[in-house]
Amino acid sequence: MKTAVVNPPFMNGRFSRTSRSPAINKSGTLYWPFWLAHGTGALEAAGHEVLFLDCPARGISETDLFEILTDFSPRMTVIDTSTPSIYSDLRIASAAAGACQDNFVVLVGTHASALPGHCLRLAPAVSAVAVGEYDATLAELADALEGDTDPYGVAGLLLNVRGDLVDTGEREMIANLDSLPFLADVYLRHLDPRDYFFAAARYPSIMTITSRGCPYKCSFCVWPQVMHREKFRVRSPGHVAKEFLMFREYFPGVQEIVIEDDTFSIDNRRVELVSDALIQSGNRLPWTANVRASLSLEAMRKMKAAGCRLIIAGYESGSQEILDGVCKGTTVDQNMEFAERADRAGLLVHGCFMAGNPGETPETLEETFRMSLRLSPDTAQFFPVMVYPGTRLYEKYRKEGNLRTESFDRWVTAEGLHNCVVDLPCLTAETLVSWCDRARRRFYLRPRYLLYKLCQTLRNPFTEGRRTLRAFSTFRRHLFRRGDGEEDRRP
Repeated sequence: MKTAVVNPPFMNGRFSRTSRSPAINKSGTLYWPFWLAHGTGALEAAGHEVLFLDCPARGISETDLFEILTDFSPRMTVIDTSTPSIYSDLRIASAAAGACQDNFVVLVGTHASALPGHCLRLAPAVSAVAVGEYDATLAELADALEGDTDPYGVAGLLLNVRGDLVDTGEREMIANLDSLPFLADVYLRHLDPRDYFFAAARYPSIMTITSRGCPYKCSFCVWPQVMHREKFRVRSPGHVAKEFLMFREYFPGVQEIVIEDDTFSIDNRRVELVSDALIQSGNRLPWTANVRASLSLEAMRKMKAAGCRLIIAGYESGSQEILDGVCKGTTVDQNMEFAERADRAGLLVHGCFMAGNPGETPETLEETFRMSLRLSPDTAQFFPVMVYPGTRLYEKYRKEGNLRTESFDRWVTAEGLHNCVVDLPCLTAETLVSWCDRARRRFYLRPRYLLYKLCQTLRNPFTEGRRTLRAFSTFRRHLFRRGDGEEDRRP
């Protein structure tokens, strides 16, 4: 059966919908649509013909999209969603339902999964929402539609049946991730690495996942709460190593692999086993992964030996009270010790810092910035808090009246950049955005940091130098601008 799987266009830009904080990124980063790719692979494995369109990556406009869909004439169309783009997503999904005869349109993704009923009421032409993990749901739904069978027996759906919403029941989550199709195979058939960019990695890079879910309870993190119900599952080390070799064979121009797990380092022993498997396979591609401050020195050294170049850490705050308030499960001291271990292991670190969590004050923000200087990561990002439906932090701020608006298009600016809609007792949303802008400048424009980057570029001009210059070429126009988009020449 013909099925279209679509990452729809938004704001005519490189909108990174798969990111944990969807937006058009200042660094030019555009995530691979790996969740949609897994859904595509599941549909193809079930014998269905799939047209997989990543519109932001390919520059496909709405007009182009509907022309393509009309020509393809799918029986089912899958539309990805995110909070900032949801009104556009619903409009496109509704139009897709009318563009092709008997087109069953199903929404997937974080926003539709968090608020499925709300989405279907706003877009009554849409047929269903596949809630949470949707690989098997889509395959079974396509089978049912092809066989002219009612989809009521397909678990994991909220169906729109002539205006009545019918819940088909919660789907059991996939236990064996090795049963999923290799992303490498799906990418080879449908996507081009040159269309994607990850600022912390060498270009062109490619993204994969080695696990799903996370057992930690960070109140702000959307993917584990909304899509995976915080249930942690893993691929086997050999399965991961095999895919690394496939990436190298299929995409010889790729310079780095980004492991985009919610947290790659849940289990230090598993990290070592995956690293061992990569070493034994002869992997030669550098790679990057998201980790926690609990990552051991032994695991770091194994990762380095297996080709790991950089690790990404969510430090979040320099205040222990703030960390405890969002249930981060780490300490400021752990963060400092983690950075020291990474340096000893020879791994670069990209540090992530947040502004606007519960209890935030001007003083805790300054603690966070001072910690960022002490940690001295290779690169850093400073983000105002962005809360998404389905997360505990969103519910907390909504109930306490801290959300300025619940008009979801306000989650990004008019340019599609990250925005903040949280007003705290002593910090407005504008103040949080402004602090992040100034913290970014204070961090990156330090003479010491500029000298460090110059030396790094001179030592490795074709790898680290190329990565830095490419990211800076996009990022520089935002570095001297305030959150309102105007230049800021304050020191």
